[in-house]
Amino acid sequence: MSLNFYRRVAFGLSLNDKKPDDPLNWALNQVNTLPDLLWPGSIPSEKEMRKKYGEWVYGDRKILRKKYKNDKNAYKKAKDELRIKTGERFFELNEHAIRHYQTKNSKQPVFERFWLFWGNHFAISEKDFLAEFSTGPYQREIIRPNMIKTFEDMVQSVTISWCMIHHLDNSESVGPNSKSKQWNPRETINENHARELLELHTVSPSAGYTQEDVIQLAYIMTGWSHKWSNKELETGDVWFDQDKHQKGEKQILGVKYKNDAKRELFKVIHDLATHPICIKFVSTKLCRHFITDEPTAEMINPVINVWKNSDGNLVEIHKEVIRQAFKFNNNTHKFQPPELWLMQLSKIFDLNIPAPAEKMNYQFEFKPSRRQQQLTWWLEEIGHSPYRAKQPNGWSDFEVDWVSPELLLRRLWFASKILPNFIKKENNGHEFILKCLEKNFDDHSKMAALIQNYKLELTKKDIERKYGIICNLPGVLKV
Repeated sequence: MSLNFYRRVAFGLSLNDKKPDDPLNWALNQVNTLPDLLWPGSIPSEKEMRKKYGEWVYGDRKILRKKYKNDKNAYKKAKDELRIKTGERFFELNEHAIRHYQTKNSKQPVFERFWLFWGNHFAISEKDFLAEFSTGPYQREIIRPNMIKTFEDMVQSVTISWCMIHHLDNSESVGPNSKSKQWNPRETINENHARELLELHTVSPSAGYTQEDVIQLAYIMTGWSHKWSNKELETGDVWFDQDKHQKGEKQILGVKYKNDAKRELFKVIHDLATHPICIKFVSTKLCRHFITDEPTAEMINPVINVWKNSDGNLVEIHKEVIRQAFKFNNNTHKFQPPELWLMQLSKIFDLNIPAPAEKMNYQFEFKPSRRQQQLTWWLEEIGHSPYRAKQPNGWSDFEVDWVSPELLLRRLWFASKILPNFIKKENNGHEFILKCLEKNFDDHSKMAALIQNYKLELTKKDIERKYGIICNLPGVLKV
């Protein structure tokens, strides 16, 4: 079996890892249970982070803007101090450390690979300081526990999570015949959450839903909101507000739903999550992520069958994806996105990434240190900051979106200029590198020869000359 399998479904093997006698069972056995989070530093809860988010938003919106409305310089200085006090510039750095430490050190790296997939499937895009405070905890507390349940359970938890409701503005959605509408005629429905639930999270446009289906689903979702208070603003717990809910019968994809308050959403989620088109859509995405950009029916259909036979049990679905990845491992290829590539390098070569937990200790007195910021900088430089997808459909799983000259050069720059500084002193030798390559790559001899005979030197002038592009990559060429 090709050594590629350990990188296809996990992050490769470190020199301390024993090469499995049975690679398939090694992978299958890792998705049965939920692994503990291993980060020895601070792991704040989602609720704690909402409180910090509230301190930041309230402090800026309700205090500083009013206090310094006529003095821009004083406002900027006070806002920077508030960033430090609330950790606005720190918590995302800490979440990246938690995430990368987990993928590097987990005894269930295959589980962690699926965690990355689901976090991106139910993506939170870059908006409203969610990346700074909330996206990491959302992926830890909403996505992870549901990976040993059913897909329906996961969709339900994600849909009514604070982060997703805030991200897609469902608290702003008010039914046209609701009490809230009568009190404030300017309020109306917001279709964002309903549209993404259909388009991205479940059935996809292949289901042929119409604009009216989106509106009807938005009606069903009215009332699902975060509690509001003058002190907490929008950071309160999620609840169902009867006064915002659109009463009456609704119809989605030809199915009628009787007026049943908050239970309406759970009924429609059941129908969407078990819909044959949803099953095919998500099964295809799983095969695309783990096998190849254009998975065939031969790869996808076994996953669909297991999904149907297990009533959407994610443990069984994950296992079938692993089986198909193993079956087609030797005759398919998958180009990995930048963050996953970095995680694999860190695992294989035992790099000093992320920073140790003691280095990530933050006292809320000064801005984050250079060492605390490094991992986040690097993710930005290689073009893949995981909690900052530009759109709700998350980061692309297609090779074509990652092989532009610019993005490849970012990796080359990173590998040649940065990574050598994070190889541990005891590992800093040609023999160590050769052993790592031999354990993880079938063509390790060719790779070793390349490393031995070719020294990569990148300058802005080289790039402009070789690729005919004017390079203006912020920070990429700065060491």
